[in-house]
Amino acid sequence: MTISKDSLYKPVVILMADDDEDDRMLTRDAFIENRLLNDLRFVRNGEELMDYLNHKGDFNHGNAPKPDLILLDLNMPRKDGREALKEIRMNPKFKRIPVIILTTSKSEDDITKSYELGVNSFITKPVTFGDMVRITKSIGNYWFEIVSLPD
Repeated sequence: MTISKDSLYKPVVILMADDDEDDRMLTRDAFIENRLLNDLRFVRNGEELMDYLNHKGDFNHGNAPKPDLILLDLNMPRKDGREALKEIRMNPKFKRIPVIILTTSKSEDDITKSYELGVNSFITKPVTFGDMVRITKSIGNYWFEIVSLPD
């Protein structure tokens, strides 16, 4: 999976913010199953996500490259996905990064509010590994092969 011809061998940096370790590992395994060239990184809540993006705390330019895509859970401790999404979209440095909500919620209110806050896609987490493989393949195809993203 590549971003452009100029970066043919550059791995895509995908940052996943999710407090559930099983969901993080399921997603990682699904990307591996799809043989997608990427650099998948994880944070456990919205505060860590914002620290990662702003290179604060344990995160710096060396260990926290700018993500090409953010996978964001809504329901996390300390700072939830809604709050983090709002901060991302208000910051000129981050507002162009595609954000996909990947959550267990099927609430119409969560879907509507997420789009109002500027999310690019809203996906309800699948229950099975096979469905997660299908979803990650679709994410890779769409976001890194079909659409053009700004640098």
